[in-house]
Amino acid sequence: MSAATPGELDARILAAIGAYELGDAAFLALARDLFSYQIANVAPYAAFARAAGFSAARLPARVEDIPAVPAAAFKEARLAAFPAHETDVWFETSGTTGGRGGRHELPTTVLYEAALVASFDRMLLADGARLRYLNLVPDPRERPHSSLGFMMGVVARERGDGADGWYLRGDALDVDGFLRGVADARASGVAVCVATTAFALVGLLDALAERGATIALPDGSRIMETGGFKGRSRVVERSALYADASVRLGVPVSSIVAEYGMTELSSQYYDAPDSRARVEPRVKVAPPWLRAVVVDGDGRPLPAGVVGAVRHVDLANRGSVIAIDTEDLGALVDASTGAQQAGLVLLGREQGAELRGCSLDAETLLARRG
Repeated sequence: MSAATPGELDARILAAIGAYELGDAAFLALARDLFSYQIANVAPYAAFARAAGFSAARLPARVEDIPAVPAAAFKEARLAAFPAHETDVWFETSGTTGGRGGRHELPTTVLYEAALVASFDRMLLADGARLRYLNLVPDPRERPHSSLGFMMGVVARERGDGADGWYLRGDALDVDGFLRGVADARASGVAVCVATTAFALVGLLDALAERGATIALPDGSRIMETGGFKGRSRVVERSALYADASVRLGVPVSSIVAEYGMTELSSQYYDAPDSRARVEPRVKVAPPWLRAVVVDGDGRPLPAGVVGAVRHVDLANRGSVIAIDTEDLGALVDASTGAQQAGLVLLGREQGAELRGCSLDAETLLARRG
């Protein structure tokens, strides 16, 4: 049998995105074909896979067996299944303090855009609302290599009312501009979505507190919060952040939804709707073409309820590498752990490596507070 072509793979991935459904057997079959394609076209990944004992003649038997490159590998090598001159867009990965970032290159944005809109529709727009997007994230016109800015640019274009606003310049917030944007939306009777990093949200709330101000976002508004405080001097616990945001911005905590993604991925996780009544812990759910695997210090998969390092297997990463290892700690949850909905509970990076591979009973895991 001849190897799948990029067009054939894209068609199958787009079909899964369109259906928003992909069973375990179909996921594995597509993952194996994608892995075979990538080791034939991404030389660094092929070498990595060979070192792990895999090749075109010996494909992974399980999703958990697919060799995962560390996220930092994007800083060390070009991980792309196409020539550099065919790059349509590229996103810059974060670098360590004083270090350099890497690039996640895409030959086309078709898969990326389809994946992000399909998930956003279900996780932020389940009610079908046409919102105005007030963005405290990088403006893609100024930061074209920000994956978060690109994402919200696509969402605003495809799902907005045409009057989106951008209020972040580097780390500087345009608070007055944001307040004018809120006032205009209220005057127009339009609900808004405030898309923000955690750090920008803290900055906004601090600015409002300094003014002794609270505002009321229009009825039906919501907040999409993403990212943490990596490299920042000030850290705010999510429970306190959401409580303050609810008071200062006039939205219920259940309307504040966390998105979890990475520049090295093409898909995103969101807080499961059933877990939004509380702040911590919330269960993150993935779209059908994205799977989380939790592994121990030796890369071996761990069962639900056991804390380890989080690995992502993203079929929408057709042009780069399918599986990424992270430094994030988390645990899979399902009915066996007492969770109402299967998914991923993230525990962050600051908890310490001693948690990796430690078994937690369901009550401890699901009662954990951030």
